[in-house]
Amino acid sequence: MLVETILKEKGREVVSVAPTTPVAEAAKILSARRIGSVLVRDDGGGIAGILSERDIVRGIADHGAASIAMPVSALMTRDVVFASPADTLDAVLAVMTERRFRHLPVLENGRLVGLVSIGDVVKRKIEEVTEEAEGLRAFVQGAG
Repeated sequence: MLVETILKEKGREVVSVAPTTPVAEAAKILSARRIGSVLVRDDGGGIAGILSERDIVRGIADHGAASIAMPVSALMTRDVVFASPADTLDAVLAVMTERRFRHLPVLENGRLVGLVSIGDVVKRKIEEVTEEAEGLRAFVQGAG
């Protein structure tokens, strides 16, 4: 199964903020939208970074309450790793596990086309394994 399958099911919307957005405002967006990260886009629409719940927690641990008034650019992850719609779920899961990321923006031909979370990938992987098991069960029952 491919990342494209997830994007077709969940949609391609990506919530983003400007680098100057206060962390408190970004946290409100995360809470209101019930999401775990926002993409940080520069003035030209380029990807400057990604801000996750973990980044905010790390900021509070390092800077205390003052972190919520900081711009997201102060806490965001700058080294953004991307997925492709053609990536397999296994490949994306391996990257997320190895790099300890829970969100991957998806690029196609250099253009942002979506974002997948570890929850999206695990959900589809469970569905895939369940379908395979049911197929095998049906095959074994039919052969007997």
